[in-house]
Amino acid sequence: MHRLWNPESMPAQTRALFRIVHPLVTAIFLLLTLSATAFAQGRSLLRDPDIEHGLKELARPLIATAGLNPARIDILVINDDRMNAFVANDRLMVLHSGLIMRMDSAAELQAVIAHEVAHIANGHLARRQANARAASRVSAIGLAVGLAAALAGDARAGSGAALGIASGANNVFLGHTRAEESSADASGLRYMAEVGIDPSAMVTVLNRFRGQEALSASRQDAYVRSHPLTRDRLRNVTARAGGFTPRDYDPAVADYWFNRTKGKLSAFLRNPSWTLRRVKASDTSDVGLMRRAVALHRKPDPKAANRAIEALAAKRPKDPYVAELQGQIYLEGGSVSKAVNAYGRAASLAPSNGLILAGYGRALLAANHRDALKVLRRARDRDPGNARLLRDLARSFAAAGDGGNASLATAERYVLLGRMNDAGIHAGRAVGLLPRGSPGWRRADEIVAASRRSGEDR
Repeated sequence: MHRLWNPESMPAQTRALFRIVHPLVTAIFLLLTLSATAFAQGRSLLRDPDIEHGLKELARPLIATAGLNPARIDILVINDDRMNAFVANDRLMVLHSGLIMRMDSAAELQAVIAHEVAHIANGHLARRQANARAASRVSAIGLAVGLAAALAGDARAGSGAALGIASGANNVFLGHTRAEESSADASGLRYMAEVGIDPSAMVTVLNRFRGQEALSASRQDAYVRSHPLTRDRLRNVTARAGGFTPRDYDPAVADYWFNRTKGKLSAFLRNPSWTLRRVKASDTSDVGLMRRAVALHRKPDPKAANRAIEALAAKRPKDPYVAELQGQIYLEGGSVSKAVNAYGRAASLAPSNGLILAGYGRALLAANHRDALKVLRRARDRDPGNARLLRDLARSFAAAGDGGNASLATAERYVLLGRMNDAGIHAGRAVGLLPRGSPGWRRADEIVAASRRSGEDR
């Protein structure tokens, strides 16, 4: 698991916004028009293919029941201890790590997801997206998401992500009306019952927030400020939940992915000693072995970490996410050749996963393997908003003697980090090295122009 995109506050760029026409720069400036808030205090986006997969497994039946396409909705995690969740646009849901770690069951986390899915299905985003156009501040996470869509060639998605994240960054734009909350509660409860999840889990979640509205705004969990919680709302949810009879449902799969997701997240975020006190060496379950492997790796105790992850890999030889974690542990522990093999196995099992491909490319780069550049370019095609990947890609281009594309990848990475001056410097180098008029040259030229406008508006 890796922390990404934790930039400092960026200056406003209002005058430049309307002078941009290219999808890439439009996405950048829709976000740079507004300065960073949520991430200026040390929060970051956590990227892990296993955790993201686990959340999608929990959400999949609820999204499908809502009449939406599960493949079109991503779920990302912010490293923030406070309990909160929001939908940034109709294709992206964001959960705080604190929310995941305070849920006691898969059903409770699925209750939150069902409620957020209902906001998408019921069309509650249009009002906040319109309000976001007039906002003065935005979370820097939007820069990464919007840029990723624009780099992939989807200008509309890039703009939508930018505006959606703008609404997600500030409580005023996260805020739902009481009518919307009631509608999302009713729909979410129905989705849960139709899937077979006990609707009373939503009551349990809301009860966690009781009394919060009496606190000052600075002491409230963000979820309370963005999702008004009233006695009437809790009473209505309780009554509605009691009126549903869930269909037959085996929660074993959901429980597995919940425990694995929460367990891996806590192993990476909590002190290793905390994890090792709670996971005994005799625990040979998937989640137990994974948590021990992560904690021992972070301690660090390389030999013990390797034993734990190798035991898990032996239990789940066809699991790409276990192989990916094994590759990470090997690579960060200095066992490069073993990392290449583990990441290669993960990539063969999940050939379309951009995060796994990025790890594989990183291992190949560390091994000075000739295929590193090819794999990293494939990873970039699938996840172009990954700043760490862009750093590795720049190194790989440089090793291949392609200074122009190395400078361009570096410039794009600095854009993601909000460092527009540095982005302009490297983009300027790319302009001088790439064939004039080529796609790469055009992207570099636009970043140079964006960097200049950024300086003008400071």
